[in-house]
Amino acid sequence: MRLQGKRVAVLVAEGFEDLEYWVPLMRLREEGAEVVSVGPTLDPVRGKNALQARADVTPEQVDASQLDGVVVPGGWAPDKLRRYPEITGLVRRVHERGGIVGVICHGGLVAISARIVEGVRATGSLGIKDDLENAGAVWVDKPAFREGNLVWGRVVPDIPDFCRELVAALAG
Repeated sequence: MRLQGKRVAVLVAEGFEDLEYWVPLMRLREEGAEVVSVGPTLDPVRGKNALQARADVTPEQVDASQLDGVVVPGGWAPDKLRRYPEITGLVRRVHERGGIVGVICHGGLVAISARIVEGVRATGSLGIKDDLENAGAVWVDKPAFREGNLVWGRVVPDIPDFCRELVAALAG
């Protein structure tokens, strides 16, 4: 239980990538972390592959200073989530105070809009490579890695590598 006493938010919205949301959430809980789902609505939402989820709280109900980290799953949801200043502000505040920000696949879109990628190595879905580079990130084609307090994962098949990096970063 390496994450006992840690509190982590996982973002969720309509069109989330099912495995990129559920697997890290379960992995963090398995390690003892208190995990809270944060989304723009408390209504049930469906992932790309039809699994259902529901946010526990909205971003206005979360104090970034009480979080050890935030995870941004991919799918279609990041393109929606990045439009909410409350979401991008939460991610930016966690990052600024040195909390861990885990980003996988298209989750990098939220990191871009939170303005936390300039000058850092980043990865994700090849579909956002240009977006990351245009925001000042340095593209790296690796399954997962840590860059400061950012943990990056590429795509669904890389979830095990992403989770290992995420847990290690939060435990550190």
